[in-house]
Amino acid sequence: MIQGDASDANGPSPQTMPPLWPALAAMTGLQALVALALFAPGVLGPRLGLDVGLIGTFTTAVFAVGMLTSLHGGWLAQRFGPCRVAALCAVAVAFGMAVAAQTGSAGLVVAGLCIGLAFGPETSASSTLLSALARPEQRPLIFSIRQTGNQIGAMTGSLALPLIAVWWPQGGFWLIATLALCGVAGLAALSRRYDPAATGGSAPVDVAAAVTMAWREPALRKIALLSMPFSAMQLALNAYLVTFAVDRLGLGHVAAGALLATAQAGGLIGRLLWGWVASWAVTARRLLAVLGVGMSVAAAGIAMMDQTMPFIVVASVAFLFGLTASGWNGVFLAEVARLAPLGRVAEATGAVLTASYAGLLAGPAIVAATAAVGGLSFSYLTLAVLVLAATLPLLRGANTQRGP
Repeated sequence: MIQGDASDANGPSPQTMPPLWPALAAMTGLQALVALALFAPGVLGPRLGLDVGLIGTFTTAVFAVGMLTSLHGGWLAQRFGPCRVAALCAVAVAFGMAVAAQTGSAGLVVAGLCIGLAFGPETSASSTLLSALARPEQRPLIFSIRQTGNQIGAMTGSLALPLIAVWWPQGGFWLIATLALCGVAGLAALSRRYDPAATGGSAPVDVAAAVTMAWREPALRKIALLSMPFSAMQLALNAYLVTFAVDRLGLGHVAAGALLATAQAGGLIGRLLWGWVASWAVTARRLLAVLGVGMSVAAAGIAMMDQTMPFIVVASVAFLFGLTASGWNGVFLAEVARLAPLGRVAEATGAVLTASYAGLLAGPAIVAATAAVGGLSFSYLTLAVLVLAATLPLLRGANTQRGP
């Protein structure tokens, strides 16, 4: 097992490093912005008349482009600077949301392709910068804090977008585009001070070599494979819970958005909690195994809900669903950074994320196929079984050794 400090040896010395927290805030904000754009069609779907298949096509476009661009995100960050790359990601979000607002369902696939241009590089860019700025013992918590951007964006969108859609159905898309343009200005302002901390590499990524490196390292391979069903489950929570709540539970659009916001609140708490736990209490391997069991139980619980269930019961299960299915990412990325060969954290992150994106790509197909047979309830049950099957071997291994 190859381990090492993920900081680039060519970067600035610790004495000349800029402060960590402004960079963490900026990268967390960028992820919140991308999450807003990613979840917007699913949240606005009932008001705009978007069916499950069209929402699935949008997310597939996002993840397909994201998978292709994630491997190069680390090289772009090292070559041009992570803040510059992040600013370009914000530009892609602004353009994609403008397309969605102007063209409606007809341009949703084009919008998805644009969001994918942001979705892929932003994770590798932030990992490159934060790995350079944070001490190794800080990384599980720092990466988990950064990953709360996903929940911040999803919670904001779940609560605000349905309300905006009541009087302006396309208004949510325009709001996100405006926020993205503000993000471009902020990230560009940070680039002069922060980009030198994580630049130095100029050779393009050898995609085959990066994937081979991750596949040949047993620890990286195991965590990459585990992320596939985890990612599919997270997609099913984020993209389809509002539709499930409206169609299956009979909730109104605003109440369904509040239910998703409750799940995302669980994810936000989970990312902070699990980051702390992984830093001080248990190994990342054991924690990821426990979270896999938890999300399987929660997904099965959601699948069994119907219109007779009190909202407080549904919301409690949704909170547990978010706590687990949306709470694992920070621990996962910090562990990838820990396991990466010296100076190759961005490359390792991009390579491992291709497996995660494969799970995200498979998710809409799994949901579409199973929903056609037994509705979204059957989809959640199917994913619960897949996650549990992938988690049990990891749980057994966690009892015999430390680390993946």
